[in-house]
Amino acid sequence: MKALKVCIVGVGAIGTWLGVHLSKSKSVELSCWVRSSNLERLKKDGLQLSSSQNSLNATETFHPRFFSDIELESDKPDWIIVCVKSTSLLDVSKQIKGLVGPNTHILTAMNGVPWWFIADREGNFSNRNIESINPNGIIQTLIPQHHWVGAVVHASCSSNQSGVATHHLGQELIIGEPDRRISDRVQVLEQLLREVGFSARASEHIQYDIWFKLWGNMTVNPVSALTGATTDKILADDLVLQFISSIMLEAQEIGRALGIEINQTPKDRHAVTAKLGAFKTSMLQDLEALRPIELNALVGAVKELGVWAGVRTPYTDVLLGLTRLKAKTIGLPY
Repeated sequence: MKALKVCIVGVGAIGTWLGVHLSKSKSVELSCWVRSSNLERLKKDGLQLSSSQNSLNATETFHPRFFSDIELESDKPDWIIVCVKSTSLLDVSKQIKGLVGPNTHILTAMNGVPWWFIADREGNFSNRNIESINPNGIIQTLIPQHHWVGAVVHASCSSNQSGVATHHLGQELIIGEPDRRISDRVQVLEQLLREVGFSARASEHIQYDIWFKLWGNMTVNPVSALTGATTDKILADDLVLQFISSIMLEAQEIGRALGIEINQTPKDRHAVTAKLGAFKTSMLQDLEALRPIELNALVGAVKELGVWAGVRTPYTDVLLGLTRLKAKTIGLPY
C-alpha cells in the first residue's frame, strides 16, 4: 500500500503534537517544512512531545524528514497540515505554493475564522471577502479554495521551542469541507487520525464547529492579553464576566444571521471553561513571548461579519479596540 505523504507546516505546539502522533503510523510518510535556522537542530533532535499528565515525564521522540528549501522538493505531498498562527497564513501561503500539486489537500489546524468561512454563502454574504484575515482576497489567488479543508482543534498544548511541545489535555479533532459535504478525502483523513490516537470526527458543518469554539475563546483570549490574568481569575470577576457575556451575545446574533444557531447561554460556556481550571490562554502566552497575537482571526473577523449582517457590536468593538491598542503599543502584529 502506498504511503500517504503528509507535510506539516509549523512545528510549534499543535504541529509537534500532530506530527508525533502521525509519526506512529506506518502508512504515513511524514515531512516537516521548517525555517532554515532550525533545520540542523531539528534533524538532530527530532520532534519531542511530553505530557503534563504523565508523572514520569516521559518524552516521545520521532525523526520525520525535515526540510527548508521548497524549490528542491520534487514530490508533492498528499496532505499539507498548516499549524501556523493566523497572522502568518498569508506569508506561508505564498511560500508553500510550490508544494501544492493538483491533488494536494491542505488542512488548517488554526484558531479563529478561516479565510474561506463564508465562501459558500449566498445573499448578503455572497462574493465577499473577509479583509481582516485575507486582504484583497490574495490567499485564494495563490492556492484555490478546492485544496483547503477546515479543522477545529480541541486540545491544549504548549511549546517554548519549535519541535518541542507539552500536551496538557484534549485529543479532539473535527475536520470538514468548506462546502459542508462529507467527502472521500475527509473520511480517509478521519480514519487515519483515529488510528494514531485522536478523537477525530468528520463534520457536515465545519463552520458551525469553528464558530462554536470561537464563541468561547474570542473573549477570554483578548481579555487575558489585556490583563495578564489566567482564566479562573477572569471568570471570577463579575464585571468582566458581564462584559464577556455581552460580547458572546453579539457573536451569537451574528452566527444566527449566518445560519449558525448556538443553543447555549454564555453562562453555559463559562461553566465549561471553569472546569478547565487556571490556565494561560494562547494569546496571553504569545503576548508574553512577544509573538504576534491572533486578534483579527478571533475578533476582527467577527466585527466585520457583524457589519455585513447588520448586527451592532459595541462590546466587541471595545474589546477589539483595546486589544489592538495593546498590540500596537508593544509593537506586536495582530
